Amino acid sequence: MIKVIIVDDEPLAQDVLETYVEKFPELSLVQKCNNALEANEVLKNQDIDLMFLDIQMPQLTGIDFLKTLTRPPLVIFTTAYPNYALEGFELNALDYLLKPISLERFIKAVNKAVEQIKLQRNEPGSVSANAAEGGDHPDYIFVKADKKLVKVNYHDIIYIEGLKDYVIIRMENQRVITLQTMKSLEDKLPAPRFKRIHRSYIINIDKINAIVGNMVEVMEKNQPKHLPIGKNYRDELNDMIEKNKL
Repeated sequence: MIKVIIVDDEPLAQDVLETYVEKFPELSLVQKCNNALEANEVLKNQDIDLMFLDIQMPQLTGIDFLKTLTRPPLVIFTTAYPNYALEGFELNALDYLLKPISLERFIKAVNKAVEQIKLQRNEPGSVSANAAEGGDHPDYIFVKADKKLVKVNYHDIIYIEGLKDYVIIRMENQRVITLQTMKSLEDKLPAPRFKRIHRSYIINIDKINAIVGNMVEVMEKNQPKHLPIGKNYRDELNDMIEKNKL
């Protein structure tokens, strides 16, 4: 079982998350906490695997609380404020859910968490149980390519390109081609570090050089490369840009 706590000062938000958690037989809700101090007591006395953590709370914000923890569980931020996304990423949050949280988006986040926990526990059924090296927040993924499992570090990825049932993971000095869909890979990559900008492209936010009209500019082989922004992904990307624009 995966032990879960919910930390949120809004009873309605707690109830929504509890209802969603109950839909997953592998998740066990240990406690609903009204603030960070209550959550801290739970974490001191129990081994918690996953924490749904609100940001705007009285006494101590979710971000400040996470900074106090030396060995935090996996964290999925839940908030009504998109401007905290990048700070959440810097704290190695697994995902960032904007309220009101849809069930579809919740399922996507939990699937990432389950996969990550399987990797930590070295359980069968993970991306690579034999290759997993443990650690609280792995910074890599293993993909099947050329009849072997290739380790790909997140920070090396520039962007990912989809070609029917294959994806190409493009890095500075190499590329990895693997047989899987964009959707399956998107579900495994940590948000908001990676963002889908087009049905055929996922971008590493760290590698964005500029936004040029309806294109994202990255550097590939020391040359600017322009990737299209799909109309179904434009609003979400623009929201992120607006919240972090001077």
